[in-house]
Amino acid sequence: MTEFVQAGELRTAFDREGQGPALVLMHGAEASRQMFAALVPHLAKHFTVIAYDQRDCGETQGPERPAMLVDLANDAQQFIKALGLKRAHVFGSSYGGRVAQALALLHPRSVDRLVLASTWALPRPYAELCPDASRLAELRRGLPETAEELATWFFPEAFLQQRPELRRIFATARPESARSLRRAATVATTLDKGVADIVAPTLVLAGELDRLVPPTVTLAMAGRIRGADAVLLPATGHVTAMQSPEALAHHMIRFLNPAGVKA
Repeated sequence: MTEFVQAGELRTAFDREGQGPALVLMHGAEASRQMFAALVPHLAKHFTVIAYDQRDCGETQGPERPAMLVDLANDAQQFIKALGLKRAHVFGSSYGGRVAQALALLHPRSVDRLVLASTWALPRPYAELCPDASRLAELRRGLPETAEELATWFFPEAFLQQRPELRRIFATARPESARSLRRAATVATTLDKGVADIVAPTLVLAGELDRLVPPTVTLAMAGRIRGADAVLLPATGHVTAMQSPEALAHHMIRFLNPAGVKA
């Protein structure tokens, strides 16, 4: 059931399920908290799982003005505080991984353990690390006509054959809407702090077949964060929470290790 909480200047929409240590889930740029529907049941046996809609996404309501990555990190810190929590485990996928990195850097006391999936390291922008960034930008500008090709960047062909409805998942996108334009501007921002300064215990995961953020880009982060673990998820594309929820949950539970419980 959808809940709302006033967190700073945002009326933040979120879902909460399960019992145990708090685990906050951060979605990607085009997404909402709904992307975690298949993952949450695997985690809720061990955690109080909290999935929320970021600024300019889903059902969250806030000021209609451009924001920067630092604003989203501050939003997350205020959201955790508004829930009555001092700190939480944090999972960030894709651009949500950038938000999670920023939260860990700017508000380290809010983060217990950190899990980063299918993302790229601060402070470098996406275009520097991913050679096909210009083609991806073209596909986003061409929506809805380019929806089916764009879907292949997020989901491997074998998965699309199992879930053919996902070929048109971006067909209703409105890239020129005011909200979408604000969100795109936010995604393009960065911080002057880098991933090497993260102090939270960190797990980095990548999908073997990820076209959007090559797994080599994501896994390289583990070498720059002191003591970080790294996992490659086989036969998995960009959206790990939808494509391999059971395997993803297994590694998250092992790493977060609530009260000594094993996956």
